[in-house]
Amino acid sequence: MKKIAVGCDHAGFAIKGAVIEHIKGKGYDVVDVGTYSEESCHYPIYAEAVCEKILDGECERGVLICGTGIGMSIAANKHKGIRAACCSDTFSARLTREHNDANVLCFGERVVGVGLAIDLVDAFLDAEYLNNGNHVTRVAMLKDIENKN
Repeated sequence: MKKIAVGCDHAGFAIKGAVIEHIKGKGYDVVDVGTYSEESCHYPIYAEAVCEKILDGECERGVLICGTGIGMSIAANKHKGIRAACCSDTFSARLTREHNDANVLCFGERVVGVGLAIDLVDAFLDAEYLNNGNHVTRVAMLKDIENKN
């Protein structure tokens, strides 16, 4: 069964449970890396934990939630092999998988409500990388940039 890693900081905690239950309802196993309360914490800890689950092969993709999604996406993209996208609309969440082969979806609890968060997760998890044409060329270019830096 496919596994999805999910993490949040204190600003994403209120909707994390609903997101996890929805992902499980889609037939995925979920690895919850925390946080486990609304007590103030540091988002890079949880971004790193999700990315490690993907990079070590335990999980296929990840979902990260903070206040805006921006901090989580910045932290996640510091990891070689991670392509994280901060999305607040379903079109972007779908196309980041199809065109960019993104493996982490980030969003902000303060930006999207639980309903839209679930729609974003659906768009991201239901989409597959197109793996053809210019998409392959561009993802390879991203990997080249990553390997140079």
